[in-house]
Amino acid sequence: MKTFVFTLLLLFIVTTPTLGQPKFVPNKTNTSKSSALINPTVLVPFFKKYPDLKKHQPLVTDLYQKRNYKAIWFQENQINQLAPVLYAKLNTLDEEGISAKIPYKKDIDILFSSEIIAKSDSELLLTSIYIFYAQKVFQGLDTKKIKEIGWLLPRKEISYSNLLNSLLSNPGLLSYDAQQLFGQYYKLKSLLKKYRTIEQNGGWEPIPIDSLSLTFKPFDSAATIGKIRQRLTLMGDLKEDSKSNLYDNDLMEGLLNYKKRNGFKPNYLIEARHIQRMNIPIEEYIKTIKINMERCRWIEPELTKASEYLFINIPSFKLFFRRNGKTELESNVFVGEIMTQTAIFSSTVNHIVFSPYWNVPKSIVENELSQAMATDKNFLQNNNMEWFKGNLREKPGLQNPMGLVKFIFPNSNDIYLHDTPAKSLFDSEYRAYSHGCINISKAKELALLILKDDPNWPVERINQAMKGEKETVCILKRKIPIHIGYFTALVNETGTINFYNDVYERDSCLSEILFTEE
Repeated sequence: MKTFVFTLLLLFIVTTPTLGQPKFVPNKTNTSKSSALINPTVLVPFFKKYPDLKKHQPLVTDLYQKRNYKAIWFQENQINQLAPVLYAKLNTLDEEGISAKIPYKKDIDILFSSEIIAKSDSELLLTSIYIFYAQKVFQGLDTKKIKEIGWLLPRKEISYSNLLNSLLSNPGLLSYDAQQLFGQYYKLKSLLKKYRTIEQNGGWEPIPIDSLSLTFKPFDSAATIGKIRQRLTLMGDLKEDSKSNLYDNDLMEGLLNYKKRNGFKPNYLIEARHIQRMNIPIEEYIKTIKINMERCRWIEPELTKASEYLFINIPSFKLFFRRNGKTELESNVFVGEIMTQTAIFSSTVNHIVFSPYWNVPKSIVENELSQAMATDKNFLQNNNMEWFKGNLREKPGLQNPMGLVKFIFPNSNDIYLHDTPAKSLFDSEYRAYSHGCINISKAKELALLILKDDPNWPVERINQAMKGEKETVCILKRKIPIHIGYFTALVNETGTINFYNDVYERDSCLSEILFTEE
């Protein structure tokens, strides 16, 4: 790392009020290892000179207060090692999925273009740019804004002072810091580089679709099949392009790879809708990666370091149960429809209910059942329902909408994770059907995994409790964190990127915020 030597104008700023305007007083010894002191009164004139940085003034001031107004960037007659690393990262900000305008970039370039002269403007400019970079890369959108768009997962909080201390000790943390950004961010960053390379090499041309009823099956032959083969090779689903127009075994394998990572049913049919998905411009894939990198900035890395937790990703319609760093269960789910969207938040599963009652929400009673009850006096009996303490509920049974088990986690949205008798819905690619609750395909398997180390709940007792005859409650000895998130691009454990439909159009909303603020 090149060390920038500067002319010794690193000065102590006189703080005596009677001296009027602050001025620099040279440190003439050159032997002191202490940093210069910054007079607090220079902050106001600096931010008047650089008004585009004024929003950072409170954080800049706080940093110097915590450091007793010692200089950050200039010590021992040299600029420190962090400054040039920060400057290099600013120049490659697009690699972080950010294309925001860097304020006063020309002034910063001049600062690093030759010998660096230490003066208050240089010091405060670097500190302001540090705050700018840390906010953009490590923090992302402010908490108020992400709550407004419905993201209620626990927000990562940054101490700019602690982060700065870490970076001063190890500038390499600007490139990788697992304490500030969880692993998915860096995986997406790697794939962003790959997709940008594809873009720089010309991207891809749309594959022609003659008809929306177009369908290819194995061992068909057509020029379009050759173009599909070329596209799957470029995307990485096929290892090499044989240039063949025959839908052969290699293409079958590549198509399965493509379908699995794009949320399609894993079969061998090629339909027009699959080609339409392939025809999404490379620029849109890049934008999707950047949007999900932004979501990663909001996540507290500690969330995924718990010994066990549940994660539900709404766009992929998937649930994952992870224990000791490994995925022990992956299950299809279906979630709330557009008008009754499943909320994005975190909680803890504290008990399991076997053969549960279904407490019918008042909105469903009023909008869907009241008319039926008024016209059919036997409606409740015929549907295994009863009134209980002024509320309508359905008794336990094989057709109960809660299925044979539900997992309770306190939340203000009245959302449960539960079984369902409507098993056929899990076979659909699109699975946004519920009133907001999350229905899980492998409900019993999840219950068995959660309770496998509990001697009070052997398999036989669970089987008995799930006969649909009587509601039985199991209080968990260990509460299990559950996180409901929304990612339209995720990189799996093998480094393969998966793209999912923006089912609630939240990418569109976030895109308007991110790409109009650049």
